[in-house]
Amino acid sequence: MSEPDIDFSLKETSPNLGGGRVSGSEKLTSSFDLVEQLHFLYVKMVRAKGLPPSPCNPFVEVKVGNYEGTTKSLENNPDLEWNQVFAFAKDRIQAVTVEITVRNKESSTNVNKVVGKLRFDIPDIPSRVPPDSPLAPQWYSLEDENGSKGERGELMLAIWMGTQADEVFPDAWHSDAASVNGESIANTRSKVYISPRLWYLRINIIQAQDLVPMNNKRIPQVYVKAMLGNMALRSRFSPDKSLNPTWNEDLMFVAAEPFDDPLMLSVVDKLSDNKEEVLGSCSIHLSKVEKRLMPIPIEANWYNLKQSVQDNRNNKEVRFASRLHLRVCLDGGYHVLDESIYYSSDFRATSKFLWPPAIGVLELGILNASGLLPMKSKNGRGTTDAYCVAKYGPKWVRTRTIVNSFAPKWNEQYTWDVYDPYTVITIGVFDNCHLQGGSNAVDSQDRRIGKVRIRLSTLNADRIYTLSYPLIVLEPNGVKKTGEIQLSVRFTCSSTWNLLQSYTQPLFPQMHYLLPLSVYQIESLRHQATHTLSSRLRRAEPPLQSEVVEYMLDVGSNVWSLRRGRANLERLLAAFNLLVEAWKWFDQIRKWKNPISTMAVHFLYSMLILFPDMILPLVFLMCVVHGASQYRKRPRHPPHMDTKLSLVESVQSDDFDEEFDTFPTSKNVKVLKKRYDRLRSIAGRMMTIIGDLATQAERLNSMLSWRDPRATSLFMAFCLIACIAFYLVPWRLFALGFGFFGMRHPRFRISIPSMPQNFFKRLPARTDSMI
Repeated sequence: MSEPDIDFSLKETSPNLGGGRVSGSEKLTSSFDLVEQLHFLYVKMVRAKGLPPSPCNPFVEVKVGNYEGTTKSLENNPDLEWNQVFAFAKDRIQAVTVEITVRNKESSTNVNKVVGKLRFDIPDIPSRVPPDSPLAPQWYSLEDENGSKGERGELMLAIWMGTQADEVFPDAWHSDAASVNGESIANTRSKVYISPRLWYLRINIIQAQDLVPMNNKRIPQVYVKAMLGNMALRSRFSPDKSLNPTWNEDLMFVAAEPFDDPLMLSVVDKLSDNKEEVLGSCSIHLSKVEKRLMPIPIEANWYNLKQSVQDNRNNKEVRFASRLHLRVCLDGGYHVLDESIYYSSDFRATSKFLWPPAIGVLELGILNASGLLPMKSKNGRGTTDAYCVAKYGPKWVRTRTIVNSFAPKWNEQYTWDVYDPYTVITIGVFDNCHLQGGSNAVDSQDRRIGKVRIRLSTLNADRIYTLSYPLIVLEPNGVKKTGEIQLSVRFTCSSTWNLLQSYTQPLFPQMHYLLPLSVYQIESLRHQATHTLSSRLRRAEPPLQSEVVEYMLDVGSNVWSLRRGRANLERLLAAFNLLVEAWKWFDQIRKWKNPISTMAVHFLYSMLILFPDMILPLVFLMCVVHGASQYRKRPRHPPHMDTKLSLVESVQSDDFDEEFDTFPTSKNVKVLKKRYDRLRSIAGRMMTIIGDLATQAERLNSMLSWRDPRATSLFMAFCLIACIAFYLVPWRLFALGFGFFGMRHPRFRISIPSMPQNFFKRLPARTDSMI
């Protein structure tokens, strides 16, 4: 259970964006106008020449106060070139000079001999602000330890003061990560990742011919097995138990460009429960597969099945001319779902020829975080090495890792093209557990700190939102607030016409409607897509870990959770509550609680009946008036994760234990019985609500179905009388009388149900037939 005093609210902030040149209503010109300016001392070490002949493994040491960075050592390399950049955060510099030392790495001793030195006064270092051209490196003569210039050689370097807008910022060595050494430094740098283009691979298995089983006397049970990489699918058993089986069945994979793995197809005969025989196989490279954009039938092809069998007499290879009839294509007209539909950041088709025009640009400034909790222990104390990942469309961005800080400051800005306003950008915060190197880092996983979702349709165009979002995670012991993250967001619309037109277009490409996929296919293909993306992004440098990708893509969001089931039931009841509120309002009118309002409704109702051509104009006018009255109550901020709506603050600890249980379960029978009883209770409530709705619908159907002959006869007689009455008497009088009768004063009203209610409740429903 969470503590009652935890604040999960969204807060508006006022950061000093763009160095104080920016306000929330301005259109800005700087490329880094959504973040606070960070100042860095940059030192670019290029090359050396003329060093004394004794150094064989020279390297450069850059020292500013307590921070020290070193280049790689050029072991036995005549070309003394480093091309490394060091960045020292200005707010952490507690020195007045920069010391640059060339040393020789001694293999026999632990003492690295000094070859030469340089010293720069920090107040004299020039500043450089993009888009100014980079500073040209210069040659500087090295000095000995006494400060005299001798035959020590020269260093080519550039040194300047800059900001995070500098082009060398992403790849520089940062003093924030000074405690990280070796290959782990790459895991601290900011990077941009692009998801591979995903295709749906459709294999229509038609038939096979001339199969040759091992035993000709038995009836074969044949199916087709398809493999793409490490994903495997199989068809059903052929209903034709012959050597020429047919299937006419589709199998679908998710394939990623570049197409590294071929499609492997095998025809398998099941001999027994534990024994199978491969009757033939073939390989199809996806680069040769036809691509289609619309559901147009493609040509089927015959593929020879290859199988090698060793002849015991002459040990020769024998090939059988079995064949497999297939249609294979890459469907580029679909959008390959890798995210939940409700939180998707993209709906475009795979093929670029089907992309709609861009409607604008999304800009995100990842400023800082505060109040982070210690995520791991290092040297006997808690620490956190935080970084952010943002995902929108195929573009993933990762900020640099701020080492050992509970209030990290990133101040990095990124942009995306927007094609649909009904999309969501996801920002996740993680603790980097891959900074120590060695085997332990390989097995460790980056811990999740929290996640934020922002739907673009809730943002006003050209407005800068600067908000502090709570970071919330669910754990087996309950909900926990792990800190807050400060973001700045701006959606700039490039074409208002395209933006408005997008609201009238289908959400998905046409292929989803012309050749729809089943729910089972969608879930299976989404699982393949997330697995493919995870494996591809993990091969990047630095890798984007699988646990990060899965958390950002909401893997497992469709797994049953009692808490989510109860929350969705509350949402359903809240939706029906609108009808209840409308009835309560009308009931107050009927009971004359406010005579003035009741008389106004009587007058309005009379006008509608006497002048029916005003009904629709008045309805639309009421919508305009109601919408205008709600303008003052409009949301000021984009929505964020609501702990009350999700019921994470009001459920028991055992509910979280059930939600974090493995699948299949690992709990004992006693726990499972308790969970099953709770599941039955919430399912019983949902069953009752759905059953009541079904009962009312069946009663309407029973009016004319003769399930109750007397009720149907009475209703038909009523309809006949009503037909004659409405023909002879103007319908306006009936409507006027019916309305006034329904809104009559309580003194002329009785409490018992009316005759139509009694009749309707006596109509039969199919609940009588339920077992």
